[in-house]
Amino acid sequence: MFLFLGLLVLNVQVAACTSPRLPDPADFIQPFPMAKCHGLPLEDASVAQIRRWLDGRALTVRQLVQCYLDRMEQVDPYVNAVMELNPDALSIADVLDAELAAGKKRSPVHGIPVLVKDNLATKDKVQTTAGSLALLGSIVPRDAHVVKRMRESGMVIMGHAGMSEWADMRSTDYSEGYSPRGGQVRNSYNLTQQPGGSSSGSGHSVTTNMVTLAFGTETDGSIISPAERSNIVGIKPTVGLTSRAGIIPESSHQDTVGVFGRTVEDAAYGLDAIFGFDWRDDATLEQLGKTPDNYVQFVRDKRALKGMKVGIPWDRLWTGVTTSLQLPALLEAVEILKQHGVEVYNNTNYKYVDEIVSPDGWNWAYGPTNQSEVTVVNVDFYNNIRAYLSELGNTTIRSLEDLVAFNDAPAHLASEGGKPDVAPAFASGQDGFLASLATKGIENSTYKQALTWCRRTSRAEGIDYALNPILPDGTRVHMDALLIPSDDSSPGTSIPAQAGYPIITVPIGIDAWHTPFGLSFVGTAFSEPTLIKIASAAQDALGPHRRVRPTFYEFNATNIPVNSAIGT
Repeated sequence: MFLFLGLLVLNVQVAACTSPRLPDPADFIQPFPMAKCHGLPLEDASVAQIRRWLDGRALTVRQLVQCYLDRMEQVDPYVNAVMELNPDALSIADVLDAELAAGKKRSPVHGIPVLVKDNLATKDKVQTTAGSLALLGSIVPRDAHVVKRMRESGMVIMGHAGMSEWADMRSTDYSEGYSPRGGQVRNSYNLTQQPGGSSSGSGHSVTTNMVTLAFGTETDGSIISPAERSNIVGIKPTVGLTSRAGIIPESSHQDTVGVFGRTVEDAAYGLDAIFGFDWRDDATLEQLGKTPDNYVQFVRDKRALKGMKVGIPWDRLWTGVTTSLQLPALLEAVEILKQHGVEVYNNTNYKYVDEIVSPDGWNWAYGPTNQSEVTVVNVDFYNNIRAYLSELGNTTIRSLEDLVAFNDAPAHLASEGGKPDVAPAFASGQDGFLASLATKGIENSTYKQALTWCRRTSRAEGIDYALNPILPDGTRVHMDALLIPSDDSSPGTSIPAQAGYPIITVPIGIDAWHTPFGLSFVGTAFSEPTLIKIASAAQDALGPHRRVRPTFYEFNATNIPVNSAIGT
Protein backbone atom coordinates (compact mmCIF):
# COMPACT_ATOMS: atom_id res chain seq x y z
CA MET A 1 0.00 0.00 0.00
CA PHE A 2 2.90 2.35 0.69
CA LEU A 3 5.16 1.31 -2.18
CA PHE A 4 5.87 4.26 -4.47
CA LEU A 5 7.45 4.19 -7.91
CA GLY A 6 9.58 7.28 -7.45
CA LEU A 7 11.27 9.23 -4.71
CA LEU A 8 8.84 11.65 -3.11
CA VAL A 9 7.84 13.18 0.15
CA LEU A 10 6.05 10.47 2.12
CA ASN A 11 2.35 11.03 2.54
CA VAL A 12 1.14 8.42 5.01
CA GLN A 13 -2.61 8.11 5.45
CA VAL A 14 -2.56 6.82 8.98
CA ALA A 15 -6.31 7.15 9.40
CA ALA A 16 -6.79 4.47 6.77
CA CYS A 17 -4.81 1.93 8.79
CA THR A 18 -6.74 -0.41 11.02
CA SER A 19 -4.58 -0.32 14.12
CA PRO A 20 -5.29 -0.58 17.80
CA ARG A 21 -4.72 2.63 19.67
CA LEU A 22 -1.27 3.17 21.04
CA PRO A 23 -0.81 1.78 24.55
CA ASP A 24 -1.42 3.86 27.60
CA PRO A 25 0.41 3.08 30.84
CA ALA A 26 -2.98 2.58 32.48
CA ASP A 27 -3.56 -0.40 30.18
CA PHE A 28 -0.85 -2.41 31.90
CA ILE A 29 -0.45 -3.82 35.35
CA GLN A 30 2.90 -3.00 36.87
CA PRO A 31 3.34 -5.76 39.43
CA PHE A 32 6.50 -4.35 41.01
CA PRO A 33 6.44 -0.57 41.38
CA MET A 34 9.74 0.65 42.74
CA ALA A 35 9.70 1.84 46.32
CA LYS A 36 10.76 5.41 46.88
CA CYS A 37 14.43 5.86 47.67
CA HIS A 38 14.60 7.78 50.95
CA GLY A 39 11.41 9.56 49.99
CA LEU A 40 12.53 10.30 46.41
CA PRO A 41 10.83 8.86 43.28
CA LEU A 42 13.81 6.96 41.84
CA GLU A 43 11.81 4.85 39.40
CA ASP A 44 12.55 6.10 35.86
CA ALA A 45 14.48 9.06 37.31
CA SER A 46 16.82 10.63 34.78
CA VAL A 47 20.56 11.10 35.11
CA ALA A 48 19.97 14.86 35.44
CA GLN A 49 17.39 14.39 38.23
CA ILE A 50 19.65 12.01 40.17
CA ARG A 51 22.50 14.48 39.68
CA ARG A 52 20.42 17.22 41.34
CA TRP A 53 19.60 14.96 44.28
CA LEU A 54 23.24 13.98 44.78
CA ASP A 55 24.57 17.50 44.39
CA GLY A 56 21.96 18.85 46.79
CA ARG A 57 22.71 16.02 49.24
CA ALA A 58 19.07 14.97 49.24
CA LEU A 59 20.50 11.53 48.51
CA THR A 60 23.91 9.99 49.00
CA VAL A 61 25.62 7.71 46.50
CA ARG A 62 25.55 4.91 49.10
CA GLN A 63 21.80 5.32 49.54
CA LEU A 64 21.32 5.36 45.79
CA VAL A 65 23.37 2.19 45.31
CA GLN A 66 21.52 0.43 48.13
CA CYS A 67 18.15 1.32 46.60
CA TYR A 68 19.21 -0.22 43.31
CA LEU A 69 20.51 -3.33 45.12
CA ASP A 70 17.11 -3.63 46.81
CA ARG A 71 15.46 -3.30 43.41
CA MET A 72 17.60 -6.07 41.98
CA GLU A 73 16.54 -8.34 44.82
CA GLN A 74 12.92 -7.49 44.04
CA VAL A 75 12.77 -8.06 40.28
CA ASP A 76 15.88 -9.85 39.01
CA PRO A 77 14.58 -13.31 40.03
CA TYR A 78 12.04 -12.88 37.22
CA VAL A 79 14.30 -11.28 34.58
CA ASN A 80 17.74 -12.73 35.41
CA ALA A 81 19.49 -9.72 33.87
CA VAL A 82 22.35 -9.53 36.39
CA MET A 83 25.22 -11.98 35.86
CA GLU A 84 27.29 -11.07 38.92
CA LEU A 85 27.25 -8.26 41.47
CA ASN A 86 30.28 -6.22 42.46
CA PRO A 87 30.82 -6.83 46.20
CA ASP A 88 32.65 -3.49 46.45
CA ALA A 89 29.78 -1.36 45.09
CA LEU A 90 28.91 0.18 48.46
CA SER A 91 32.52 0.91 49.39
CA ILE A 92 33.00 2.60 46.00
CA ALA A 93 29.89 4.65 46.76
CA ASP A 94 31.45 5.75 50.06
CA VAL A 95 34.54 7.04 48.27
CA LEU A 96 32.41 8.97 45.81
CA ASP A 97 30.32 10.42 48.63
CA ALA A 98 33.47 11.63 50.38
CA GLU A 99 34.56 13.35 47.19
CA LEU A 100 31.22 15.12 46.82
CA ALA A 101 31.38 16.21 50.45
CA ALA A 102 34.81 17.69 49.73
CA GLY A 103 33.46 19.60 46.74
CA LYS A 104 34.89 17.28 44.09
CA LYS A 105 32.63 16.09 41.28
CA ARG A 106 34.38 14.06 38.60
CA SER A 107 31.71 14.45 35.91
CA PRO A 108 27.93 14.72 35.41
CA VAL A 109 27.67 10.95 36.01
CA HIS A 110 29.58 11.00 39.33
CA GLY A 111 27.78 8.44 41.52
CA ILE A 112 25.53 7.02 38.79
CA PRO A 113 25.12 3.21 39.14
CA VAL A 114 25.64 1.14 35.98
CA LEU A 115 25.99 -2.45 34.80
CA VAL A 116 28.36 -3.61 32.07
CA LYS A 117 27.94 -6.58 29.76
CA ASP A 118 29.93 -9.63 30.83
CA ASN A 119 32.37 -9.22 27.93
CA LEU A 120 33.73 -5.87 29.19
CA ALA A 121 36.80 -6.65 31.27
CA THR A 122 36.71 -5.29 34.82
CA LYS A 123 39.86 -5.61 36.91
CA ASP A 124 37.99 -6.15 40.16
CA LYS A 125 36.33 -8.97 42.08
CA VAL A 126 33.82 -9.61 39.26
CA GLN A 127 34.81 -12.19 36.65
CA THR A 128 34.71 -11.43 32.92
CA THR A 129 33.63 -14.52 30.96
CA ALA A 130 31.27 -13.64 28.07
CA GLY A 131 28.84 -15.95 29.86
CA SER A 132 31.11 -18.96 29.34
CA LEU A 133 32.16 -21.54 31.91
CA ALA A 134 35.45 -21.79 30.03
CA LEU A 135 36.74 -18.48 31.42
CA LEU A 136 35.68 -18.94 35.03
CA GLY A 137 38.67 -18.18 37.25
CA SER A 138 40.60 -16.36 34.54
CA ILE A 139 42.16 -13.01 35.40
CA VAL A 140 42.04 -10.00 33.10
CA PRO A 141 45.21 -7.87 32.81
CA ARG A 142 43.42 -4.54 33.22
CA ASP A 143 40.09 -2.77 32.94
CA ALA A 144 38.74 -2.42 29.43
CA HIS A 145 39.44 1.13 28.26
CA VAL A 146 35.75 2.09 28.42
CA VAL A 147 35.49 0.64 31.94
CA LYS A 148 38.53 2.68 32.98
CA ARG A 149 36.77 5.78 31.66
CA MET A 150 33.60 4.86 33.56
CA ARG A 151 35.53 4.64 36.81
CA GLU A 152 37.33 7.92 36.11
CA SER A 153 33.97 9.61 35.49
CA GLY A 154 32.70 8.44 38.89
CA MET A 155 30.23 5.80 37.77
CA VAL A 156 29.55 2.96 40.21
CA ILE A 157 29.99 -0.33 38.38
CA MET A 158 27.42 -2.52 40.10
CA GLY A 159 28.51 -5.70 38.32
CA HIS A 160 28.11 -7.56 35.05
CA ALA A 161 24.92 -7.99 33.03
CA GLY A 162 23.76 -11.28 31.52
CA MET A 163 24.33 -11.94 27.84
CA SER A 164 24.23 -14.55 25.10
CA GLU A 165 27.31 -16.73 25.50
CA TRP A 166 30.20 -15.42 23.40
CA ALA A 167 27.82 -12.76 22.03
CA ASP A 168 26.08 -15.42 19.88
CA MET A 169 29.26 -16.69 18.22
CA ARG A 170 29.04 -20.23 19.60
CA SER A 171 26.00 -21.46 17.68
CA THR A 172 23.66 -20.59 14.82
CA ASP A 173 20.65 -22.12 16.61
CA TYR A 174 20.42 -20.79 20.12
CA SER A 175 18.28 -19.09 22.73
CA GLU A 176 18.95 -15.35 22.68
CA GLY A 177 20.15 -14.09 26.06
CA TYR A 178 21.22 -17.52 27.34
CA SER A 179 24.63 -18.43 28.72
CA PRO A 180 25.76 -21.52 30.66
CA ARG A 181 27.19 -19.26 33.35
CA GLY A 182 24.30 -16.87 33.80
CA GLY A 183 21.27 -18.77 32.55
CA GLN A 184 18.45 -17.25 30.52
CA VAL A 185 17.84 -13.49 30.51
CA ARG A 186 14.08 -13.04 30.12
CA ASN A 187 12.07 -10.32 28.42
CA SER A 188 10.67 -8.16 31.21
CA TYR A 189 7.53 -7.33 29.18
CA ASN A 190 6.60 -10.86 28.15
CA LEU A 191 8.63 -13.51 29.92
CA THR A 192 7.98 -15.99 27.09
CA GLN A 193 9.47 -13.76 24.36
CA GLN A 194 13.17 -13.54 23.55
CA PRO A 195 14.85 -10.55 25.22
CA GLY A 196 16.78 -9.19 22.23
CA GLY A 197 20.39 -9.45 21.12
CA SER A 198 23.38 -10.58 23.08
CA SER A 199 23.38 -7.45 25.31
CA SER A 200 19.93 -8.37 26.64
CA GLY A 201 20.90 -8.25 30.31
CA SER A 202 22.10 -4.69 29.92
CA GLY A 203 18.85 -3.58 28.26
CA HIS A 204 16.46 -5.24 30.67
CA SER A 205 18.40 -4.09 33.74
CA VAL A 206 17.76 -0.47 32.70
CA THR A 207 14.09 -0.81 31.83
CA THR A 208 13.36 -2.59 35.13
CA ASN A 209 15.10 0.22 37.05
CA MET A 210 17.90 -1.93 38.46
CA VAL A 211 20.44 0.66 37.29
CA THR A 212 20.33 4.08 35.68
CA LEU A 213 22.47 3.16 32.65
CA ALA A 214 24.04 0.04 31.22
CA PHE A 215 26.65 -0.72 28.59
CA GLY A 216 26.82 -3.41 25.94
CA THR A 217 28.50 -4.33 22.70
CA GLU A 218 27.25 -4.76 19.17
CA THR A 219 28.65 -6.65 16.22
CA ASP A 220 25.28 -6.89 14.48
CA GLY A 221 22.12 -5.84 16.30
CA SER A 222 23.18 -6.60 19.86
CA ILE A 223 22.49 -3.10 21.19
CA ILE A 224 19.56 -2.06 19.02
CA SER A 225 17.56 -5.28 19.38
CA PRO A 226 17.67 -5.53 23.20
CA ALA A 227 17.04 -1.79 23.50
CA GLU A 228 13.93 -2.17 21.35
CA ARG A 229 12.71 -5.18 23.31
CA SER A 230 13.40 -3.33 26.57
CA ASN A 231 11.31 -0.30 25.49
CA ILE A 232 14.28 2.01 25.99
CA VAL A 233 16.91 3.91 23.99
CA GLY A 234 20.02 2.27 22.60
CA ILE A 235 22.94 4.11 21.03
CA LYS A 236 25.22 1.98 18.85
CA PRO A 237 28.08 4.37 17.96
CA THR A 238 30.38 4.49 14.97
CA VAL A 239 33.07 1.83 15.06
CA GLY A 240 36.11 3.69 16.43
CA LEU A 241 34.22 6.16 18.64
CA THR A 242 34.52 3.84 21.66
CA SER A 243 37.55 1.66 22.28
CA ARG A 244 37.29 -2.14 22.06
CA ALA A 245 40.50 -2.73 24.01
CA GLY A 246 39.76 -5.18 26.83
CA ILE A 247 36.48 -6.32 25.25
CA ILE A 248 35.99 -10.02 24.51
CA PRO A 249 35.80 -9.63 20.73
CA GLU A 250 34.00 -10.88 17.65
CA SER A 251 35.00 -8.74 14.68
CA SER A 252 37.50 -5.90 14.65
CA HIS A 253 35.61 -4.50 11.64
CA GLN A 254 32.19 -4.32 13.32
CA ASP A 255 32.51 -4.44 17.12
CA THR A 256 31.61 -1.32 19.06
CA VAL A 257 30.63 -0.44 22.64
CA GLY A 258 27.34 1.37 23.19
CA VAL A 259 24.92 2.46 25.88
CA PHE A 260 21.37 1.87 27.11
CA GLY A 261 19.21 4.55 28.75
CA ARG A 262 15.54 5.27 29.22
CA THR A 263 15.90 8.50 27.25
CA VAL A 264 18.23 9.75 24.53
CA GLU A 265 19.57 12.31 27.00
CA ASP A 266 20.44 9.63 29.56
CA ALA A 267 22.13 7.52 26.90
CA ALA A 268 24.10 10.55 25.72
CA TYR A 269 25.44 11.01 29.25
CA GLY A 270 26.61 7.41 29.08
CA LEU A 271 28.25 7.92 25.70
CA ASP A 272 30.09 10.99 26.99
CA ALA A 273 31.64 8.86 29.71
CA ILE A 274 33.17 6.28 27.37
CA PHE A 275 34.05 7.76 23.97
CA GLY A 276 37.57 8.86 23.09
CA PHE A 277 40.93 7.87 21.64
CA ASP A 278 42.77 4.82 22.96
CA TRP A 279 46.23 3.84 21.75
CA ARG A 280 45.37 0.17 22.29
CA ASP A 281 42.66 0.34 19.59
CA ASP A 282 43.83 1.71 16.23
CA ALA A 283 40.23 2.16 15.09
CA THR A 284 39.87 5.07 17.51
CA LEU A 285 42.33 7.07 15.39
CA GLU A 286 39.44 7.59 12.96
CA GLN A 287 37.59 9.81 15.43
CA LEU A 288 40.33 12.41 15.78
CA GLY A 289 39.02 15.80 14.69
CA LYS A 290 35.51 14.41 14.19
CA THR A 291 34.01 14.48 17.68
CA PRO A 292 32.56 17.22 19.90
CA ASP A 293 33.49 17.87 23.51
CA ASN A 294 30.32 16.09 24.61
CA TYR A 295 27.12 14.67 23.15
CA VAL A 296 24.61 15.75 25.80
CA GLN A 297 24.65 19.26 24.32
CA PHE A 298 22.77 17.94 21.29
CA VAL A 299 19.64 16.96 23.23
CA ARG A 300 18.78 20.51 24.26
CA ASP A 301 17.35 21.82 20.99
CA LYS A 302 13.64 21.03 21.25
CA ARG A 303 13.04 22.56 17.79
CA ALA A 304 15.58 20.28 16.15
CA LEU A 305 13.01 18.46 14.02
CA LYS A 306 11.95 21.49 12.01
CA GLY A 307 13.49 21.33 8.54
CA MET A 308 15.26 18.03 9.17
CA LYS A 309 15.28 15.73 6.14
CA VAL A 310 14.74 12.06 6.91
CA GLY A 311 14.75 9.28 4.33
CA ILE A 312 12.86 6.00 4.45
CA PRO A 313 14.63 3.11 2.68
CA TRP A 314 11.35 1.31 2.12
CA ASP A 315 12.34 -1.60 -0.10
CA ARG A 316 12.95 -4.78 1.91
CA LEU A 317 13.64 -2.83 5.13
CA TRP A 318 10.03 -1.89 5.85
CA THR A 319 8.16 -4.40 3.71
CA GLY A 320 7.79 -7.97 4.85
CA VAL A 321 9.90 -7.71 8.00
CA THR A 322 7.78 -5.69 10.41
CA THR A 323 4.68 -7.33 11.83
CA SER A 324 1.38 -5.93 10.63
CA LEU A 325 0.48 -5.10 14.22
CA GLN A 326 3.54 -2.85 14.55
CA LEU A 327 3.52 -1.20 11.12
CA PRO A 328 0.52 1.15 11.65
CA ALA A 329 2.03 2.50 14.87
CA LEU A 330 5.40 3.00 13.19
CA LEU A 331 3.79 4.87 10.31
CA GLU A 332 1.78 6.96 12.76
CA ALA A 333 5.07 7.90 14.44
CA VAL A 334 6.40 9.01 11.05
CA GLU A 335 3.31 11.17 10.60
CA ILE A 336 3.87 12.80 14.01
CA LEU A 337 7.44 13.63 13.02
CA LYS A 338 6.11 15.29 9.87
CA GLN A 339 3.72 17.37 11.98
CA HIS A 340 6.75 18.63 13.91
CA GLY A 341 8.48 19.85 10.77
CA VAL A 342 10.41 16.82 9.55
CA GLU A 343 10.60 16.45 5.77
CA VAL A 344 10.16 12.73 5.14
CA TYR A 345 11.26 11.21 1.83
CA ASN A 346 10.29 7.68 0.81
CA ASN A 347 12.23 5.16 -1.29
CA THR A 348 15.64 6.46 -0.33
CA ASN A 349 16.76 2.89 -0.92
CA TYR A 350 20.14 1.23 -0.80
CA LYS A 351 21.60 0.69 -4.27
CA TYR A 352 21.96 -3.09 -3.99
CA VAL A 353 19.13 -3.79 -1.57
CA ASP A 354 17.89 -6.75 -3.65
CA GLU A 355 21.30 -8.40 -3.41
CA ILE A 356 21.95 -7.78 0.27
CA VAL A 357 18.47 -8.52 1.64
CA SER A 358 16.72 -11.82 1.00
CA PRO A 359 13.20 -11.62 -0.51
CA ASP A 360 11.55 -13.52 2.36
CA GLY A 361 13.06 -11.51 5.19
CA TRP A 362 16.53 -11.03 6.53
CA ASN A 363 19.15 -13.73 6.70
CA TRP A 364 22.52 -12.37 7.71
CA ALA A 365 24.26 -15.17 5.74
CA TYR A 366 22.27 -14.33 2.60
CA GLY A 367 24.38 -14.39 -0.55
CA PRO A 368 27.56 -16.23 -1.60
CA THR A 369 30.45 -16.54 0.84
CA ASN A 370 32.46 -13.83 -0.92
CA GLN A 371 29.60 -11.39 -0.25
CA SER A 372 28.71 -12.48 3.27
CA GLU A 373 29.17 -10.72 6.57
CA VAL A 374 29.50 -14.16 8.17
CA THR A 375 32.69 -14.82 6.19
CA VAL A 376 34.26 -11.69 7.64
CA VAL A 377 33.13 -12.31 11.21
CA ASN A 378 34.26 -15.95 11.24
CA VAL A 379 37.81 -15.06 10.19
CA ASP A 380 37.99 -12.04 12.48
CA PHE A 381 36.75 -14.00 15.49
CA TYR A 382 39.40 -16.68 15.13
CA ASN A 383 42.18 -14.08 15.20
CA ASN A 384 40.63 -11.59 17.62
CA ILE A 385 39.76 -14.14 20.30
CA ARG A 386 43.30 -15.56 20.21
CA ALA A 387 44.71 -12.07 20.80
CA TYR A 388 42.32 -11.45 23.71
CA LEU A 389 42.96 -14.81 25.39
CA SER A 390 46.73 -14.37 25.14
CA GLU A 391 46.66 -11.69 27.86
CA LEU A 392 44.55 -13.58 30.40
CA GLY A 393 46.05 -15.00 33.55
CA ASN A 394 45.12 -18.15 35.47
CA THR A 395 43.73 -20.06 32.48
CA THR A 396 44.85 -22.60 29.93
CA ILE A 397 42.29 -21.38 27.38
CA ARG A 398 44.38 -19.64 24.70
CA SER A 399 42.59 -20.22 21.40
CA LEU A 400 39.36 -21.12 19.67
CA GLU A 401 40.65 -24.69 19.49
CA ASP A 402 40.81 -24.68 23.29
CA LEU A 403 37.25 -23.39 23.55
CA VAL A 404 35.93 -26.07 21.21
CA ALA A 405 37.75 -28.75 23.20
CA PHE A 406 36.37 -27.35 26.46
CA ASN A 407 32.81 -27.53 25.16
CA ASP A 408 33.34 -31.12 24.05
CA ALA A 409 34.90 -32.23 27.35
CA PRO A 410 32.75 -34.81 29.20
CA ALA A 411 32.70 -32.79 32.44
CA HIS A 412 31.37 -29.75 30.63
CA LEU A 413 28.86 -31.70 28.57
CA ALA A 414 27.35 -33.10 31.73
CA SER A 415 26.42 -29.57 32.76
CA GLU A 416 24.88 -28.86 29.36
CA GLY A 417 22.84 -31.96 28.70
CA GLY A 418 25.40 -34.66 28.08
CA LYS A 419 25.59 -34.45 24.28
CA PRO A 420 27.69 -32.07 22.16
CA ASP A 421 24.83 -31.33 19.76
CA VAL A 422 21.92 -31.26 22.19
CA ALA A 423 23.06 -28.78 24.82
CA PRO A 424 20.34 -26.63 26.38
CA ALA A 425 19.73 -23.47 24.34
CA PHE A 426 22.24 -24.58 21.68
CA ALA A 427 20.35 -26.89 19.34
CA SER A 428 23.24 -26.92 16.87
CA GLY A 429 25.92 -27.37 19.52
CA GLN A 430 28.88 -25.16 18.65
CA ASP A 431 28.61 -24.99 14.86
CA GLY A 432 29.37 -21.26 14.98
CA PHE A 433 32.69 -21.97 16.67
CA LEU A 434 33.43 -24.78 14.21
CA ALA A 435 32.75 -22.55 11.20
CA SER A 436 35.17 -19.96 12.56
CA LEU A 437 37.70 -22.67 13.43
CA ALA A 438 37.62 -23.94 9.86
CA THR A 439 38.94 -20.61 8.58
CA LYS A 440 42.07 -20.76 10.75
CA GLY A 441 41.90 -16.98 10.62
CA ILE A 442 43.31 -16.85 7.09
CA GLU A 443 42.41 -13.63 5.32
CA ASN A 444 42.21 -15.23 1.88
CA SER A 445 40.69 -13.86 -1.33
CA THR A 446 37.18 -14.93 -0.32
CA TYR A 447 37.53 -13.04 2.97
CA LYS A 448 38.87 -9.93 1.24
CA GLN A 449 36.11 -10.01 -1.38
CA ALA A 450 33.47 -10.39 1.33
CA LEU A 451 34.89 -7.50 3.34
CA THR A 452 35.05 -5.26 0.24
CA TRP A 453 31.51 -6.21 -0.80
CA CYS A 454 30.00 -5.67 2.66
CA ARG A 455 31.69 -2.30 3.12
CA ARG A 456 30.83 -1.03 -0.37
CA THR A 457 27.18 -2.11 -0.34
CA SER A 458 26.63 -0.84 3.21
CA ARG A 459 28.58 2.44 2.90
CA ALA A 460 29.08 4.22 -0.46
CA GLU A 461 26.36 2.23 -2.20
CA GLY A 462 24.29 1.66 0.90
CA ILE A 463 23.71 4.19 3.69
CA ASP A 464 25.65 7.06 2.08
CA TYR A 465 23.86 6.38 -1.21
CA ALA A 466 20.46 6.50 0.50
CA LEU A 467 21.40 9.67 2.41
CA ASN A 468 22.10 11.52 -0.86
CA PRO A 469 19.35 10.47 -3.31
CA ILE A 470 18.40 12.05 -6.61
CA LEU A 471 14.83 13.34 -6.71
CA PRO A 472 12.51 12.64 -9.65
CA ASP A 473 13.20 16.17 -10.94
CA GLY A 474 16.93 15.37 -11.15
CA THR A 475 18.06 17.35 -8.11
CA ARG A 476 20.08 15.77 -5.34
CA VAL A 477 19.00 16.22 -1.73
CA HIS A 478 20.92 15.39 1.43
CA MET A 479 19.16 13.44 4.18
CA ASP A 480 20.09 14.13 7.79
CA ALA A 481 19.21 10.55 8.76
CA LEU A 482 17.48 7.39 7.62
CA LEU A 483 14.52 5.96 9.48
CA ILE A 484 14.04 2.19 9.85
CA PRO A 485 12.11 -0.24 12.06
CA SER A 486 14.13 -1.53 14.99
CA ASP A 487 12.49 -4.95 14.59
CA ASP A 488 15.07 -7.65 15.30
CA SER A 489 13.95 -9.50 12.17
CA SER A 490 14.69 -6.43 10.04
CA PRO A 491 17.89 -6.13 7.98
CA GLY A 492 17.96 -2.48 8.97
CA THR A 493 20.36 -3.06 11.86
CA SER A 494 22.71 -5.34 9.91
CA ILE A 495 23.58 -2.77 7.25
CA PRO A 496 24.82 -0.09 9.73
CA ALA A 497 26.66 -2.91 11.52
CA GLN A 498 28.53 -3.89 8.36
CA ALA A 499 29.23 -0.22 7.59
CA GLY A 500 30.41 0.52 11.12
CA TYR A 501 27.96 3.44 11.14
CA PRO A 502 25.89 4.73 14.09
CA ILE A 503 22.27 3.91 14.84
CA ILE A 504 19.93 5.04 17.65
CA THR A 505 16.61 3.43 18.53
CA VAL A 506 13.74 5.03 20.46
CA PRO A 507 10.61 3.32 21.86
CA ILE A 508 7.35 3.39 19.89
CA GLY A 509 4.98 1.04 21.68
CA ILE A 510 3.99 -2.40 22.91
CA ASP A 511 2.47 -4.88 20.45
CA ALA A 512 -0.33 -7.39 20.97
CA TRP A 513 2.21 -9.90 22.33
CA HIS A 514 3.21 -7.43 25.04
CA THR A 515 6.58 -7.05 23.34
CA PRO A 516 8.06 -3.56 22.81
CA PHE A 517 9.12 -2.26 19.42
CA GLY A 518 10.91 0.87 18.26
CA LEU A 519 12.11 3.11 15.48
CA SER A 520 15.76 3.71 14.59
CA PHE A 521 17.71 6.63 13.17
CA VAL A 522 20.74 5.80 11.01
CA GLY A 523 23.52 8.09 9.79
CA THR A 524 26.95 8.09 8.23
CA ALA A 525 30.22 7.71 10.15
CA PHE A 526 30.57 9.98 13.22
CA SER A 527 27.15 11.57 12.69
CA GLU A 528 26.19 10.98 16.34
CA PRO A 529 25.56 14.71 17.01
CA THR A 530 22.90 14.86 14.29
CA LEU A 531 21.35 11.52 15.24
CA ILE A 532 21.20 12.44 18.94
CA LYS A 533 19.64 15.79 18.07
CA ILE A 534 16.95 14.17 15.89
CA ALA A 535 16.30 11.15 18.12
CA SER A 536 16.04 13.24 21.28
CA ALA A 537 13.63 15.72 19.72
CA ALA A 538 11.68 12.83 18.19
CA GLN A 539 11.35 11.12 21.55
CA ASP A 540 9.92 14.36 22.97
CA ALA A 541 7.54 14.77 20.03
CA LEU A 542 6.30 11.19 20.20
CA GLY A 543 5.40 11.58 23.86
CA PRO A 544 6.24 9.94 27.20
CA HIS A 545 3.51 7.27 26.84
CA ARG A 546 5.84 5.32 24.52
CA ARG A 547 7.82 4.33 27.58
CA VAL A 548 5.68 1.72 29.34
CA ARG A 549 7.14 0.19 32.47
CA PRO A 550 7.75 -3.58 32.43
CA THR A 551 4.70 -5.80 32.74
CA PHE A 552 6.29 -9.23 33.38
CA TYR A 553 3.53 -10.95 31.41
CA GLU A 554 3.43 -14.50 30.18
CA PHE A 555 1.09 -15.87 27.55
CA ASN A 556 -0.64 -19.13 28.31
CA ALA A 557 -1.72 -21.78 25.80
CA THR A 558 -4.84 -19.86 24.77
CA ASN A 559 -2.89 -16.61 24.29
CA ILE A 560 -4.54 -14.98 27.28
CA PRO A 561 -2.08 -12.70 29.05
CA VAL A 562 -1.24 -14.03 32.48
CA ASN A 563 0.89 -12.04 34.87
CA SER A 564 2.88 -14.83 36.46
CA ALA A 565 4.89 -12.41 38.55
CA ILE A 566 1.85 -11.57 40.67
CA GLY A 567 0.20 -14.97 40.37
CA THR A 568 -2.98 -13.94 38.59
